[in-house]
Amino acid sequence: MRFVAGLLIATYWTTLVLNAAEPDNHGSLVIVGGALRYTQTDVWKAVVELAGGTGAKIAVFPTASSDPLKYGSRSVAALHQAGADAFLLPLWGDRSDVDIKQAVVDPKLIEQVKAAGGVYFIGGAQSRITTALGSSAGERTPMLEAIWEVYRRGGVVAGSSAGAAAMSRMMIREPPSVLKSMQDGLSLGKDLAPGLGFLDPAWFVDQHCLARGRFGRTLVAMQTLAIKFGVGVDENTAVIVRQGRNMSVIGYKGAIVMDLSQATSDPTIHGFNLKNARLTYLDRGDAMDLQTLELTPSAEKKADQFIDPGSPAFHPSRDVTLFANDILGNLALPDLLGKLIDNKNPEAIGLAFDGAAARQQPTRGFEFRFYRAADSVGWFTSASGAGAYTVANIRLDIRPVEITGPLYK
Repeated sequence: MRFVAGLLIATYWTTLVLNAAEPDNHGSLVIVGGALRYTQTDVWKAVVELAGGTGAKIAVFPTASSDPLKYGSRSVAALHQAGADAFLLPLWGDRSDVDIKQAVVDPKLIEQVKAAGGVYFIGGAQSRITTALGSSAGERTPMLEAIWEVYRRGGVVAGSSAGAAAMSRMMIREPPSVLKSMQDGLSLGKDLAPGLGFLDPAWFVDQHCLARGRFGRTLVAMQTLAIKFGVGVDENTAVIVRQGRNMSVIGYKGAIVMDLSQATSDPTIHGFNLKNARLTYLDRGDAMDLQTLELTPSAEKKADQFIDPGSPAFHPSRDVTLFANDILGNLALPDLLGKLIDNKNPEAIGLAFDGAAARQQPTRGFEFRFYRAADSVGWFTSASGAGAYTVANIRLDIRPVEITGPLYK
């Protein structure tokens, strides 16, 4: 059964790749991890600048939202505030006053998009975007072709939350919770589906990744789809990808880069498992080459402290046992990685399980084992007034475990 399932997945994935055109890396992507505050002006201004600067026309697509007029209008206002000439596209599927099938072929609307320097997808449900516009599997509507034209000539395609998830060749469409995704897996056609395909097909993208612990489901999706590299962007934060290759982080927090190119999985173990996954945490101001994986820390970190645990000069600031009771909790991952790179102990353990279930009885969970390798390094700065780490090449093993219950009395 495992062989048949793997063959079906490989066949499905190969078919998508053959049917989809390769990205034309002439423009820029602004991939926002969701919950973008209207006061996070560096992100909004970056979208405007990449669209052509002050006065640039930007088409706002509210397609993913359950209240498209309300939230779409707010994004238009934020882009106006940042200097753009933004306008709202009437493309949504849950309102009787809009015929979306007609809208995506309407010549007037299509010309408006073609004349813009950028497009911006607001959050909601990413399946609404691909259902309305088509996807990387080959069913592009004239409207999606217009968006690609903007990108090919050097414009920007930006999106937050659902708009970010749809950027990659494949996307998580309607998944269960992170823990359920790890316990039961993600299925093609239901949980996983073709996205818009703007990002390099070797890369997968997910959003709300650190605040909501979604890196756990991202790893499941990557393994299921046999995608080697993934980037999980945190809330109120964005990664900018220029020319399909050069990625930089702006906004409030950071992004986690997941590398499964040397990872393995044991098919004899029942349940999701990984060995030798590689994690890199990029903080705001950091950059990475998506082809070589070369990391460039921010200028503040370069000027401050470089951390090499393999160096004879390494003097860690901590000597503690690192154990996270809920590794999928809010910002638990970057917090643990920063402590691990600057700690005498080279290993940390995290758990993921259903606490409500474990309170009553034994339940399934997962152990995350993080450990340093010879190439694990970090950078630290407190130039902003708060300590911030960039951490490269931490290894991760994940295995299913049983949590003994009742957990407490």
